[in-house]
Amino acid sequence: MTKRIVITGLGAISPIGIGKEKFWEALVAGKSGIGKITQFDASEFKAQIAGQVDDFEPSDFIDKKEAKRMDRYTQFAIAATRLAFEDAKMDLDKENKERIGVFIGTGIGGISTMHDQYDALMKKGPNRISPFCVPMMIANMATGQTSITFGLQGPSCCPITACATGTNAIGDAMRAIQRGDADVMVAGGTEACISPLPVAGFASMKALCTDMNDQPEKASRPFDKNRSGFVMGEGAGIVILESLEHAQARGAKIYAELAGYAATSDAYHITSPDPEAIQPARCFKLLMENAGVRPDEVDYINAHGTSTQLNEKTETTAIKKAFGDAAYKLCISSTKSMIGHLLGAAGGIECIATALTVDNDLIPATINLNTPDEELNLDYVPNVARQKVVNVAISDSLGFGGHNAAILLRKMK
Repeated sequence: MTKRIVITGLGAISPIGIGKEKFWEALVAGKSGIGKITQFDASEFKAQIAGQVDDFEPSDFIDKKEAKRMDRYTQFAIAATRLAFEDAKMDLDKENKERIGVFIGTGIGGISTMHDQYDALMKKGPNRISPFCVPMMIANMATGQTSITFGLQGPSCCPITACATGTNAIGDAMRAIQRGDADVMVAGGTEACISPLPVAGFASMKALCTDMNDQPEKASRPFDKNRSGFVMGEGAGIVILESLEHAQARGAKIYAELAGYAATSDAYHITSPDPEAIQPARCFKLLMENAGVRPDEVDYINAHGTSTQLNEKTETTAIKKAFGDAAYKLCISSTKSMIGHLLGAAGGIECIATALTVDNDLIPATINLNTPDEELNLDYVPNVARQKVVNVAISDSLGFGGHNAAILLRKMK
């Protein structure tokens, strides 16, 4: 019999709040966290807006000396992990840390460190590069530093699958527990990408919204006919996964059962999704098969919903192919409308949103959905959160390179 896995702790660092309570309250209220970029002078950039975590203070979570040796993306991961353990009410001194692992992914890693150190190299020469440059910059260090900070000695890994990263990390962590490699896993994604090179690069490839710099709160508009590109966001979403037996033995609160996981590849194009949506649709089908769920049993999908023309067409096509007539009864929404696209952290923060949706029977809206697109005719829960019993929910992620990943959450009974 396959081991059942549950979600017991949620750690959110987001543009609309730090901690699950502030994050959830803002989601339900339809609050936008998009504003003018303040982390660098973006006045000459095509895209001048982003979802920033403005109220983050590393010393609230990490020793000041240690924090200085970490890139911001790593700081986010450790902070979110601390919040997740606190939320799970897990006393690590009473746990076997050899049975607790860490799967935290990132899309870009320490890009701010890379930028700053390259600037120092050009201006001051090679002998002025920090000895912490490499361990601050490399992408696996969020996982490594989290393991070190909390003394976690189980399996550790850093998945990197672009925008599907966080979802892959959570799904693979679930399987690690099912294989018997761990009893508890720290899983999710982290990203601190509000830096000149990523902002300029994504804008150059025409992926970012560049026509709403004066109306940042309205810029991220998934499924709206006038959507014009995604808005970059930063933060971290970390969940604590446990075997059901482990969670029950310590009397943990369970937000939802993590009942399914699937992943496929488009094998089509480095950035564009396959318009036929064959592999995203297959991912949904495999997911439901893995969880033993019929299409008509799914209540809600937290969609990838990036606010780009191609994504929403492809995602809608995939849902229709995978769910058939049941697609028209689904509630679908994109929380990226409020927080922007957290890239490698997107799947992690959206798993938290989905778990809270299942736990509260309340579906966050897709804000800024004011002009319906005749090509998109499903229920995208426009502008106002909706009370509804949610027994089964899906969170899906689609990444550059053709990565498709999805997880299925089920209410505990």
